[in-house]
Parts: sequence; C-alpha cells; structure tokens
Amino acid sequence: MSVWKTACWFAGGVLTGSAGFKLLGSSDAKKVYTQATAAALRAKDCTMETATKIRENADDILADAKKINEDRAVEVEEEVIADTAADAAAANAGA
Repeated sequence: MSVWKTACWFAGGVLTGSAGFKLLGSSDAKKVYTQATAAALRAKDCTMETATKIRENADDILADAKKINEDRAVEVEEEVIADTAADAAAANAGA
C-alpha cells in the first residue's frame, strides 16, 4: 500500500471520527440519551417492584410451611403421649 493511500485512509478516519464526536455531542443526541436513561430507570423500578412482590410471597409461603410443620409436630407429640398412656393403662390392667 502506498504512503499516500495510507495517509488518505488515516485522514478519512480522523474526519469521520470528528464528525461522529460532533454528532454524539449534539443536543438531539443528548435528548435521545436522556430518554433512553429514563426508560432504563422505569424498567429498573418495575423490576424491583416485581422482585419485592415475589419476595413477599416467598416469605408468606415459608411462614405457612413452618406453621404446618409446627402443627404436625404437636400432633405427633400428642399421639405419642396418648399411645404411652394407653400402653400404661393396658399394663396396669394386666398386672
């Protein structure tokens, strides 16, 4: 590749880059950036609300499950006490 051709490509790249910076820094581009940022913030808020609802539901489910397990443990304990009392009564009747 010749030196002149390389220099032309380099100069073209510099001009294109300069035009790109001006375009990206224009007031219209800033409006687009602002709108895009606002949309991203709205999406974040919506996502956080959904995550909060899911978390609350999961906490409710966990609390209900713990309550069910506690109730079952009490029932099992009552059955053991009743069985022990019945066994003791049968042993006393047989003795």
